[in-house]
Amino acid sequence: MITLKNIKKVFKTEEIETWALQNVNLEVKKGEFVAIMGPSGCGKSTLLNILGLLDNPSEGTYMLDGKDVSHMSEDDRTDLRKGRLGFVFQSFNLIDELSVVENVELPLLYMGTPKKERRRLVNEVVERVAMSHRAQHFPAQLSGGQQQRVAIARAVISRPQIILADEPTGNLDSKHGKEVMELLKELHNEGTTIIMVTHSQHDANYADRVVNLFDGEIVSEVEM
Repeated sequence: MITLKNIKKVFKTEEIETWALQNVNLEVKKGEFVAIMGPSGCGKSTLLNILGLLDNPSEGTYMLDGKDVSHMSEDDRTDLRKGRLGFVFQSFNLIDELSVVENVELPLLYMGTPKKERRRLVNEVVERVAMSHRAQHFPAQLSGGQQQRVAIARAVISRPQIILADEPTGNLDSKHGKEVMELLKELHNEGTTIIMVTHSQHDANYADRVVNLFDGEIVSEVEM
């Protein structure tokens, strides 16, 4: 499903070149749950951004479902992400002015899904993350755990093949963190491929495999 070969990423200013990733080789199979771990600044989020088609590598090859996506334009990357990739961020990234259902509905609006179908899918997925009782509330009225459940609902509404999660429990207490991880595990058990960046060994234990990154390079991989 995903194959990275000799991926490098360099960030340049006028005076300095910073290598964020060097010679990264990684395969992720369909339906796998992979955790990426490592200290701050080791390149985890940069790697996730490349995997999520939010950025291109400086060098190397990224094959997604047999297609070379290494050096696509921003517009082409955007088109490819639609309906294929779902994102869950540490900071939830909900829109304050929109209710729970309106936030969850956003990807379907971008995809041009008819209104009746949107309503059915939104109700289904909001119920799935146990947020039906808060459907008309706004993010500021929700706890951190509730906001992250809404963010997961938004990520899965378009039935993506892959969910990319960046520190999904980073802003949550242990109880709400556990709820979010159980939800991701459920989605994985149903066949969704999940790639998660985390600092938490506890969260990494939910994965099939842990990839350890250090100074922009993969130093080890551990089957769980």
